[in-house]
Amino acid sequence: MAQPRFAEVWRDATAQLQRAALQYGQGTEDAAQEAAWMLIHALGWPVLDSFAQLPRLGRRAVPAAALQRLQQLLDARIATRRPAAYLIGEAWLHGQRFLVDERVIVPRSFIAELLDDALDPWLASPPRRILDVCTGSGCLAILAAQRWPDADVWGGDISADALEVAAANVALHASRVRLQRSDLLQQLPADIDLLLCNPPYVNAQSMRALPAEFRHEPELALAGGADGMDLVRRLLREAASRLTPDGVAVIEIGHERDHFEAAFARLPVVWLPTSEPDRVFLVDAAALRELA
Repeated sequence: MAQPRFAEVWRDATAQLQRAALQYGQGTEDAAQEAAWMLIHALGWPVLDSFAQLPRLGRRAVPAAALQRLQQLLDARIATRRPAAYLIGEAWLHGQRFLVDERVIVPRSFIAELLDDALDPWLASPPRRILDVCTGSGCLAILAAQRWPDADVWGGDISADALEVAAANVALHASRVRLQRSDLLQQLPADIDLLLCNPPYVNAQSMRALPAEFRHEPELALAGGADGMDLVRRLLREAASRLTPDGVAVIEIGHERDHFEAAFARLPVVWLPTSEPDRVFLVDAAALRELA
């Protein structure tokens, strides 16, 4: 019996996911992307290279073992609503592979899009010390350490479980990132030139309406209080005295711009260009000290 071809297996897997009415946004945008990722993983192919070559893969045969592994992933995804990244044990961000499980949210920060050169106009010089607060899997700290190899880079998180995942990723990337358990900035060093943070920012009403997929992620990493700004308020107060005079903070707040502007009406910030607008803002040390 002839082995099925990649294109038909991918088409069938996509249809199974579509019929299940799943939610996406945790490393993939839709059923077709997620089905392709699962199929490539089941085949044991290099993920990024294979995604780049999807149009050419249609006639490649899919062996029975890979087909069985794919169906197991599809069945688990549909039955449990667990994010595909947790089922596979890895996620991809900015062209890099990161290990993940339910101890951390699935890497997807818009800040990663800014770490090539988009922040350069706002930096007086290459940053000497970078802090990634609420580091989770450590992905942003690792990407920042790759971008600025001479910087002293720290990743902090209040969750010891999250830091275990971050440590695995630091080892995977042979990164220089130092990890520290910390309640926001409390246990982390001062004199910060660049502060990165993708904090818990989901407001209480949105938390109650989260799809099942997102409820598999740690609530500690998502819930931001009534208006989503509880951690942001604390972080900006603490950052005012910890940034260097030319330091800047880059903070992601997802869909919460209205709540942010209601809470910080007098704070001048710059909304940075990302693939979805109004998700990440930059604020400098001088503005934060005026606020304080």
